[in-house]
Amino acid sequence: MSEANLENLSAREAHALVKAGQATLVDVREPAETKVMRAAGAVLAPLSTFRPDRLPAGRLVFICGSGKRSGTALARCAAAGLAHRAHVAGGMAAWVAAGLPVISG
Repeated sequence: MSEANLENLSAREAHALVKAGQATLVDVREPAETKVMRAAGAVLAPLSTFRPDRLPAGRLVFICGSGKRSGTALARCAAAGLAHRAHVAGGMAAWVAAGLPVISG
């Protein structure tokens, strides 16, 4: 998926969609990373075992550490014929910097 096809959401935009029930946040980081900290309410779908056919229904917003792996997940969705294209620009780094809710430990 090219950068032009990505919907780059700020962490605050993504949080607002999730909080309003308009999207599900999908964290594609690996288990060791999400054990340390993850966005509150995120569904975990590690990229190493990522299966587009096992994603929840509805609008999805992907998040990773900095934005690269979420782009890879979106490319895999596109290859599987799924229309998902939104991710958090800057990933968890942007989420934390925005002071949004996280689960630690």
